[in-house]
Amino acid sequence: MFHALEVLFLRIYMLIFKAVTAILPFKWPRTFEGVDSSLALVRHMASEGHKSVLVVTDAVLVKLGVLDKMKAEMDKCGISYVIYDGVEPNPTIAQIEAGHRMLEQAGAKAILAVGGGSPIDAAKMIGACAKNKKPVVAMTGLFRVWRGMLPLYAVPTTAGTGSECTIAAVVTDPVAKRKLPAMDLQLMPTAAALDGALMTGLPAHITAATGMDALTHAVEAYISKNAMAKTDEKAIEAVKLIMTHLDTAVTNGSDLNARQQMARASHVAGIAFTQAGVGYVHAIAHKFGALYHTPHGLANAIVMPHVLDYSLPSCAPRLAQLARLTQIGPVGGSDEDLARAFIQRIRDMNAKFGIPTRLDKLRSEDIPAIAQSAIAEARFTYAVPRYMSHPVAEKLIAQMLPA
Repeated sequence: MFHALEVLFLRIYMLIFKAVTAILPFKWPRTFEGVDSSLALVRHMASEGHKSVLVVTDAVLVKLGVLDKMKAEMDKCGISYVIYDGVEPNPTIAQIEAGHRMLEQAGAKAILAVGGGSPIDAAKMIGACAKNKKPVVAMTGLFRVWRGMLPLYAVPTTAGTGSECTIAAVVTDPVAKRKLPAMDLQLMPTAAALDGALMTGLPAHITAATGMDALTHAVEAYISKNAMAKTDEKAIEAVKLIMTHLDTAVTNGSDLNARQQMARASHVAGIAFTQAGVGYVHAIAHKFGALYHTPHGLANAIVMPHVLDYSLPSCAPRLAQLARLTQIGPVGGSDEDLARAFIQRIRDMNAKFGIPTRLDKLRSEDIPAIAQSAIAEARFTYAVPRYMSHPVAEKLIAQMLPA
């Protein structure tokens, strides 16, 4: 167990952190929503006077033609562009540096990011490199992007990360096998488009994993000790939308309403966790991604029920409220019963979507380092409802070893 004095110190520290967060001047992106809102975003870029743009995306989206209508609209609006499609899942320092070189060669003064969290995160750091003229690693951590970034316009093509409305970007260091989060108000995109039509061709397994990623953001924000009324509003909206529409989006990917509602859910969940923070689910999932290249949404989905089980004694009323608001569990049930019903619903969703309960690549010899790293990430960053000691973290992670 944590020493009582250490827990008290961390609680006081996080109360100060919460007070500071409550007064930070978050400048949320101007947001366009609906079918072809991505084209409205391009027109907005033109109205802002942008003539040369770096498009940051991945090769698969280019091959699938997802960018074709936006490219045609940029041509129509007189915006010249070059496409950097070298971003892969869990973007690395080298990929960001390559994108920065392309941006400088093109003389682009703004960035259009199209894709999931990886292209958007990479675009943030490319834009930061352009303004700060220092190594990527030097800008990771808290509030180290001092000179801001280039204007960034984001078009998410998955409904999961919410990166289009967060102040965070995660960079992978493959040599050290670690993920380096950068958090700074300067990393907030200028504007974003939630265009559900761009998501209709997303495979079911990616739809499921990214949807559960958004659910993790909303739930961890809601049970955070840093939760506030304004974050609760967004987190609840996200949970309701996900519980209502994710199954349809997975089973009938062409359902445009389900896709648009999930895009909205991901976005408001991003707003919630940007202010309230996340927790041990993310702390552990980040290590799975860094060590085993596990996609972030999938890692979150696998880890979430285990962490919620552990956290329940300290957040049962909050989880119970989510159950009530989404009509999960017995009417009139106790907080503990409803909280357990909510966690079971998450397990049921994972099972229905084919998300495993264990991580095939997890190795017992890696668990001590994963536990140590996850605890270190969470200690002064996340206002978790219940702190973990190292032995408890190891035991929890071991539950996800392959059978």
